Amino acid sequence: MTGLPLLLDLAGRLAVVVGGGPVGLRRARTLHEADARVRVIAPAPVPELTGLQVEVQRRPYRPGDLAGAWFAVAATGDAAVNAAVAAEAEAARIFCIRADQAAGGTARMPAVARRGPITVAVNAGDPARAVELRNLLAAVLDTQAVLPPPTRAGAGSVALVGGGPGDPELITVRGRRLLFEADVVVADRLAPRALLADLAAGTEVIDCGKSAHRHNLSQDEINEVIVRRALAGQRVVRLKGGDPFVFGRGGEEVAACLAAGVPVQVVPGITSSVAAPAAAGIPVTHRGLSADFAVVSGHRDPGVPGGAQPESGWNWAELAVGPGTLVLLMAMGRLAEISAELIRHGRAADTPAAVVQNATLPEQRVLRAPLAGLAAAAEAGGFTAPAVVVIGAVAALGA
Repeated sequence: MTGLPLLLDLAGRLAVVVGGGPVGLRRARTLHEADARVRVIAPAPVPELTGLQVEVQRRPYRPGDLAGAWFAVAATGDAAVNAAVAAEAEAARIFCIRADQAAGGTARMPAVARRGPITVAVNAGDPARAVELRNLLAAVLDTQAVLPPPTRAGAGSVALVGGGPGDPELITVRGRRLLFEADVVVADRLAPRALLADLAAGTEVIDCGKSAHRHNLSQDEINEVIVRRALAGQRVVRLKGGDPFVFGRGGEEVAACLAAGVPVQVVPGITSSVAAPAAAGIPVTHRGLSADFAVVSGHRDPGVPGGAQPESGWNWAELAVGPGTLVLLMAMGRLAEISAELIRHGRAADTPAAVVQNATLPEQRVLRAPLAGLAAAAEAGGFTAPAVVVIGAVAALGA
């Protein structure tokens, strides 16, 4: 097709849609979103049109219905009516889309995606192909993959971003956009590291990953870094694995920002406590097997006097006989002890259990065994952190 691509400013201007079926509804919705004053003429319009807050006249089309219009759409199921609408529009020099026969009108409706100040319109001749291309470009805009970060002036900020369980594609759209806009990224060890390779040029990365036998930043030092950089006017992203508020100490970092007067936002992430079992085909709840689940940290907090209590404050009696499914994070180093305590307090020794290592990544591995033998099987199989442990009848599913 030939034509001149344009964006029409229809705000407050009359656009007449003749036809009230599914096609007329789509065109009316698009025109309404463009702030046009929409009038729909149809003897039997679909009910959804009433929810658009547009003018609906329940009658057939009559010559003269386009008077005063800036734009027209012929979208009835009757080719003769559509032709009459297009002819009236042609005589009145009103641009018109003819839904049943594109060549019979004087305008085309592209596939459109709007992202803030950016509008993408695709016309590929084939409407299905246009939609495919529109969706592809919309995904690019959503991730900011090829756009430079916007310039800005003013105070800095902090965003706590949950990176998800490991696969870099499982971060949220907002988290990916904030990463691309960041001046500084403060990254945990279990954050999706592949994302760091796609940062904008000049973005500083501060690695504060916690792991055994290596120097790393303490939590107080991390709080100080993100606050100091934000107060210096930088956009700081604190990139974590999973979700910032699931054993991620995100609450402490938010409190530090608020105490210093630093704007802070939390971008939730897909927590590995649910994603890792799912990646292994294990639902944490399942009708007839488990109606609830508990997420438990297996990590001892050195900040607790004597290191005697874990962060979760275990109550073995409740955990053993309470939730249908137990999901253990950071528990591989104490798996034998935890299994023994659960059995001693009432959880059956033959309860199905599983270990999911490197969940959602290409190197993911899954081990299933009865609870009593899980720790020995994991050791024999070389299963180590990062791994998520699932205990309960659901662990037998997905095998």
